[in-house]
Amino acid sequence: MGKAQSKIILGTVQFGLNYGINNSSGQVSFDEANKILTFAKRSNVIFIDTSSAYGNSEEVLGLIVSGYPQGSFNIISKFPQSRKSVYDVFKESLRKLRQDKLYGYMVHHFDFYKENPTIWNSFLRLKESAFVQKIGFSIYHIKELEYLLDNNVEFDLIQFPYNILDRRFAPYLRVLKKLGVEIHTRSVFLQGLFFKEISTLPLELLPLKSYLSELHEYCIKHSISMGELALGFVANNPFIDKILVGVENIEQFNDDITDCNYPISDKDLSFISSLDVIETDLLNPSNWH
Repeated sequence: MGKAQSKIILGTVQFGLNYGINNSSGQVSFDEANKILTFAKRSNVIFIDTSSAYGNSEEVLGLIVSGYPQGSFNIISKFPQSRKSVYDVFKESLRKLRQDKLYGYMVHHFDFYKENPTIWNSFLRLKESAFVQKIGFSIYHIKELEYLLDNNVEFDLIQFPYNILDRRFAPYLRVLKKLGVEIHTRSVFLQGLFFKEISTLPLELLPLKSYLSELHEYCIKHSISMGELALGFVANNPFIDKILVGVENIEQFNDDITDCNYPISDKDLSFISSLDVIETDLLNPSNWH
């Protein structure tokens, strides 16, 4: 029996784009991406998240994973806003990824789905045809999840932001689990903001300074790394199935895998619950300029 599968899902936006507020090295090189995938497989991180909207991420992944037997990784891609049909975009993703089928396929842009709700029928057909195991949505806002629940949309997979400062979806975790939905969270480090030197915060993010200062002080006082507290908090939540992390190199990836095992304490949880961010609009990086 092999070792337990990691709760981490490898996010690959940086394989195709320069991404993240604290990204120091830009888009990940092909060689580095290859090393990261090799390390992922060795570490039993077999879930990979991508999208046809992530530059050439799918092509890069396809070149690398084609060196492994089909099904070695559970790949999830997304359908972005497009004039093409869901089927055509999906088949193009399969071609780029060099796969016969995918583990998951998600709606990437919720507003586009709301304007074109019939695209969901195409997702259902892809699942019925066994081209994809699970279908779902990548969302940003509570109102989007409520729309799905209110309209009785049946989905298998959901991805949304969740971290120490952004706990808006917490009340829905148990509800989703009862519905049998697989929960993936992203933005565990708020796109790297947790690691950013506080004195270098851009002007528009200064309202978050006090919360970030408290976070840094707590970690120093209790000899915990920011990675341990951030990943430990999400990984220890029994309702969350997978935590999406984007990495620039193997060292960072190894740290994330290790930090996931941090045993979050009641004291840690009490501190985190005391961080009640009022400026919730700043918790969505799409609002950052």
